[in-house]
Amino acid sequence: MINILRIILRYVVDFFDKSWRYSQKSFSQEGEDLVLEHFMGNKMGGFYVDVGAHHPFRFSNTYYFYKKGWKGINIDATPGSMVQFDKYRPRDINLEIPIANNNQKIDYYIFDEPALNGFSATLSKNRDKNTPYKIKTIVKLKTQKLSQVLDKYLPMGTVIDFLTIDVEGYEQAVLTSNNWVKYQPKFILVEILFSRIDNVQNSQIYKFLTKKQYSLIAITGRTFIFKKT
Repeated sequence: MINILRIILRYVVDFFDKSWRYSQKSFSQEGEDLVLEHFMGNKMGGFYVDVGAHHPFRFSNTYYFYKKGWKGINIDATPGSMVQFDKYRPRDINLEIPIANNNQKIDYYIFDEPALNGFSATLSKNRDKNTPYKIKTIVKLKTQKLSQVLDKYLPMGTVIDFLTIDVEGYEQAVLTSNNWVKYQPKFILVEILFSRIDNVQNSQIYKFLTKKQYSLIAITGRTFIFKKT
């Protein structure tokens, strides 16, 4: 019955407004998925790694590709975050693992807006004080290096087509925790807060990735897209 109603609605909308045929649906916060697809040439199958995955659909840089038949590894530190991933993204490897450049227990700040959850004390406290979003609780979580997680969970012989990192100010710690000799994604999407086009060259992340032979190819608001050269 629901499918019949959807078909009827589609025909009604099409009758009055045909412009929807020319639209493209993005699941990313700033259209990163569509921009990335442009650079990859509409690749129909591939593998991604999403650190700070947050939600199977909302603000997701990977769900667009999942719907096209891709698969990958979703990683998030928030307790209970992988319940929905296991339900809606069963083809993926879904891991509730905090990522940092050391194996240690550190404070994780959980907000009333889950997209803001993260390890950065400075950023979290600033948001709690100066935005409408508030810290609900702080928990101690044991972190692992990205290299350790990939060593254990990346299928043998798999090439990482793209790595996306959005961990609210802790991106540098994630990047430095990778084994760059062993794992070299073709593309990297990384959030660099408080950077602009004219000053991104001064950021630690930009300097780090360019030394690893990545070049900046696109910017979508807060997300910077790098390609292996």
